[in-house]
Amino acid sequence: MGPVKALCLLCFALCLYVQVNAQKDSMSVSEKKEPAKDSIIVMQATKDTSSVIYIAGISFYGNDKTKSYILQRELGFKQGDYMDAKDLPLKLIRARQQLINTSLFINVDIYVENKYGELVFITVNVKERWYIFPLPYFKLADRNFNTWFVTYNASLQRVNYGIKFIHNNVSGKNDKMNVWLITGYTRQLAFKYERPFADKSLKWGYNVYLNYGRQRELNYGSETSKQQFFKQDDFVRKNIKAELDYVYRPGLRTKHTIKTSYYHEEVGDTILKLNPGYFPGGRRVVNYPEVGYQLQYLGADYFAYPTKGFIVEASVVHKGFGISGMNLTQLNCNASYTIPVAKNDMLYLQSGNILKLPFDQPFYTRTLFGYGAGTPFLQGMEYYVIDGVAGTVARSTWRHRFLQFELRSPEKMKKNISIPFSFYGKVYGNLGYAYDPNPGNSLFNNKLLYSFGFGMDMVAVYDVVFKFDYSFNQLGQSGFFFHVRTDF
Repeated sequence: MGPVKALCLLCFALCLYVQVNAQKDSMSVSEKKEPAKDSIIVMQATKDTSSVIYIAGISFYGNDKTKSYILQRELGFKQGDYMDAKDLPLKLIRARQQLINTSLFINVDIYVENKYGELVFITVNVKERWYIFPLPYFKLADRNFNTWFVTYNASLQRVNYGIKFIHNNVSGKNDKMNVWLITGYTRQLAFKYERPFADKSLKWGYNVYLNYGRQRELNYGSETSKQQFFKQDDFVRKNIKAELDYVYRPGLRTKHTIKTSYYHEEVGDTILKLNPGYFPGGRRVVNYPEVGYQLQYLGADYFAYPTKGFIVEASVVHKGFGISGMNLTQLNCNASYTIPVAKNDMLYLQSGNILKLPFDQPFYTRTLFGYGAGTPFLQGMEYYVIDGVAGTVARSTWRHRFLQFELRSPEKMKKNISIPFSFYGKVYGNLGYAYDPNPGNSLFNNKLLYSFGFGMDMVAVYDVVFKFDYSFNQLGQSGFFFHVRTDF
């Protein structure tokens, strides 16, 4: 391995290392209450013959920054509620899952502190994450690690770098602010603010997103399911995006989002010579609005790497309304269902589905599978992309957790820092289908797609998941593939 590759990989690893290890202990010694080691044992120990209990008190500890009513919002019960005693253990488990899935806390303990007859006193003990990250930004411009490392020889010219300022709990109400100052392969200035709760009932909120970007290289088409790029010294693409979202979350697990956006997209004249159908009607500049609706349901124990439960995200988006020739209605539905089979074994089922109407679309809106940025892909086909107007991908994975531990700081340190790790072995299979009325020389359109393989996942703090796969595809090809899933 040459020195350039080694340096690039070292920078990549260091950035990930900073993200994984940045955390704090938010509870001082005077505030910290030691949680019960097992909330179910506490329930069993306090169980009596009463069929109905009364929630006489709920105490919160460790939330130095986060408002207590934000924690209360996720519990599913409140002080003054009556409930069947047999329902409380399950409600405590679900409350802990809800709090973990806010991405505000490293750890959550919720348990019965005291019980006097039908009176129950509950304690919620949390350890807050580190919310502020002025981080050096280092991200591959290519859609996955293997494409960058193998296809483009780990070129540092295909890397975005800069500064990303993150504040994940600005006012203590789980509101998030991100600012990107990016250069390198792509020039980007971006601002995003998410306010999930903007009313007294804690049911509705809003998101604001602004982005300005320029790049010197552009994927203008595909040949034999491989991306085709054009590069020049001057910028070949300029884009501006403004977005405002209305967010409504009436309960604990379901969220509705209405999105409104406006786009300005501009490409160089050479792009139209290479692909006259890049934009509708051979245009070089398009300006168009977009509106959409998204439904999210989170019924899993941990959204970043579920071990049980159901997650679904469905959306419908319309681009253009005929302005600048843009006219696309797109429906997406992604779902996952994790079924526990044994203590450390689970079956993980995933499905991704896309439909684009009408079928006559320019290249700009025909990207389907493997393009990164949340688009579905089949494992083992990371070096390929698939265009089209309709497609489905299904994946089945058997996971086995073979190791779980925490790295803790020495007891002599003033701050108690712990970093949890979990390791899973896995075997998997993928099936897919991509429809394109004009497939050209694509290797994968209008036929059954399949791949399979085995690997290992490492789950770390801050919702970071490292995935190591060895996959086989239908072309008889095989290889090692690496992916990182992170919420930074």
